[in-house]
Amino acid sequence: MKVLILAIGKCKKNSPEAMIIEEYVKRSAWDVVIKEKDNSSQVDEAKFLQENIPPHAKVVVLDERGVNVSSLELAAKIENWMLDGCSEICFLIGGADGHLQSTRDKADLLLSFGKLTLPHMLMRAVLCEQIYRVQTIINHHPYHRA
Repeated sequence: MKVLILAIGKCKKNSPEAMIIEEYVKRSAWDVVIKEKDNSSQVDEAKFLQENIPPHAKVVVLDERGVNVSSLELAAKIENWMLDGCSEICFLIGGADGHLQSTRDKADLLLSFGKLTLPHMLMRAVLCEQIYRVQTIINHHPYHRA
């Protein structure tokens, strides 16, 4: 499985968040790539996100309006996509002002990680951990304990 994370804002190289992100990307059996863009206008951010979605990828937009699911439910959703032939997932993390409706409209899944507001770099770390967790659930690895 290929996973592309498109994110607004640059992660500082040796920050604690960058180290967490790097650790979970390294653990992953999937090909996880992060592509980022500096904060700019919401329209420019949306253009970057939308133009970099790979053709045929399932699109997961992280948004406060999205559904709040458990790790098991997210794993089941992604596993079903895989069983249907999906080989690439693209996660979109917007800027401080969130996503435009045109970006949300691209989503195969509009996903919320709860009502808390998290810094964007911390959200990347949480997302990378969840991507790893989803893999372990699908592969029946003991990392996730229900």
